[in-house]
Parts: sequence; C-alpha cells; structure tokens
Amino acid sequence: MKFDAVNLNAGQALRIARETFQTEAAAVLALASRVGDEFVEAVRLMVACRGRVVVMGMGKSGHIGRKIAATLASTGTPALFVHPAEASHGDLGMIQPVDVVLAISNSGESEEVVVILPVLGRLGVPLIAITGALQSTLARQAAVTLDSSVLKEACPLNLAPTASTTVQLALGDALAVALLDARGFKAEDFARSHPGGALGRKLLTHVSDVMRSGAAVPQVPPNTSFTELMREMSGKGLGASAVVDDSQRVLGIFTDGDLRRLIERGVDLRSLSAGEVMHPRPQTVPADSLAVDAVALMERHCINSVLVVNADGRLCGALNTNDLMRAKVI
Repeated sequence: MKFDAVNLNAGQALRIARETFQTEAAAVLALASRVGDEFVEAVRLMVACRGRVVVMGMGKSGHIGRKIAATLASTGTPALFVHPAEASHGDLGMIQPVDVVLAISNSGESEEVVVILPVLGRLGVPLIAITGALQSTLARQAAVTLDSSVLKEACPLNLAPTASTTVQLALGDALAVALLDARGFKAEDFARSHPGGALGRKLLTHVSDVMRSGAAVPQVPPNTSFTELMREMSGKGLGASAVVDDSQRVLGIFTDGDLRRLIERGVDLRSLSAGEVMHPRPQTVPADSLAVDAVALMERHCINSVLVVNADGRLCGALNTNDLMRAKVI
C-alpha cells in the first residue's frame, strides 16, 4: 500500500496519538484495581526460586518478555528469556526443576507455548502466566495467572497488540519492583549489574581507582625553596603540591590559586619556603572512599584538587577534577 506524505492529516495524527496514550493509560490503570492475591503468590514463587525465572513469549509478547527478563536480571532476580519455538528443539534443556517459568500470551493459546506446557508440568516447574484470557489453556495449566486483559487495543482496527503489550510490560515491571523490594535490593546492588553505566561508575568507582599515585603525586618537604616547589607543581601537572613531613603526613597544600593570591598581594616569593606559603590542614579524602564523595567534598569547599591519604593518614595519592572527568564520575 502506497502512502503519500503530502496527504498526511496533521490533526488526525495528533488525535490518534492522544487517543493511543489515553487508551493505554486506562488499560494500565485498570490493573491497579485488578491486582490481588495472585500477584502476591507470583512474587512469592519468584522469591523462593532457587534457580532462575525463565520468561517465554511469542511475537510481540516475546519482545515484551525479553525486556521483562532483562529488568528482572538487573534488579536482583536471575532471569533469562527462552524462545518457545526454540524450546521445542532443544532449548528446553535450559530449564531446570529449580526454575520458575513466566509465560506471556495475550490469547493464552500460542501454539509454541501451549505445546511445551506438559513438559514443564513433568519437570515440576512452577508456571506463572500473564494472559488476557483467563479460561485459556495457558491460564488453566498455570499455578498463578496474572490478568492482562484490555477492553480494546489502541490500534484503530483493534488488531495490533498495543494496549495489551503495554499492560504486559507494566505487569512485568510491577513484578520486578516488588521483587526488588522483597530482596532488599539497593542502589549499590543495581550498580554492580550496571558497571558500565553512569550509576555504576558513581557507586563502584573508588578514589584509589582514579587517583594519581607514586611519583605522579606532587609533594615536597616544608623546607623546600619556592623555586623547587614551582618545579614540582609544573612537572606533575596537578595544579597543586602537597607539603609533607618525613613520615608522609600531610602538613599542607600549595595550589595555583594560592600562587595567584600571593602575587596579587605583591609578596616576594623567592625567599620563601614551601612551609611558609602552604595552606595548612588541607582537605583530604581516604583512598577507599567513593570517587563521588571526593566530588562532593571538592564542590563543597570550591576546590579543584584534593589529596588522598591511606588508612594511616599518610599521603598516597592526589586527584583533580580532570581525573574525575576522565573517569566519567562527573
């Protein structure tokens, strides 16, 4: 069928969009009054599962199932998606008696799903169904059935899965969130399964992971001449230098900002030592603290660099905002 973009009715397109939103929103909101003991039982089965939640579905329900499996896995519930058609040709071996199966089918009669139900029964695998047909084969054989029925699809022809798949997705999200809460899943747990994401970097990256260490840390004793102090700062490129005693305990810090302020005051710097120009008792962060804590400290005190100390309070590193930006912590 050919489509002429010139004949597009903008008003009609917007009307259909708004009706789609309203239809799907109404279908999801209807779940709130319909959900009950069967939902609690589904959560109980999943929490008690010693294996994985195996999600199944054909067609559009399969696409929704993949997303649900991914959401479960990333929120503390081990899960995977098994395609029902492939299950009949060997992939059923991926399902073990310790698993729970979550099968999704709007009609409850998807042939590829129905044909493997007897095998699941013989395995003794608990079956949770998400279906819009409570008298269907899938619903009758399930231990728990979650009603995903809708009054109508958003499709004007009432054919394309639209509102029904939105409801399936919402039920899957509700299960994942309820399980997350039941397991006491925290932001740190979420970060561990998302190490490459922004949250993962913030909650998993420690100061020791991004700090400069060893010879890269600018440091001088307090009796160092001002000229040598400037050489140390320029050579290490941090924009600051620590001033430490013989046991590596931090006495102070001298920064580019300190230099600028001394010049503005007209101080004769050539005769001064590092101990005379340093800023005493500077801010420090423990090496084992989170990098985001270092960011918060630097923002709170309006500084661009911070010294890092070990458990004994001795200098072991340094970092600045550029280091944190390269690590994508900020």
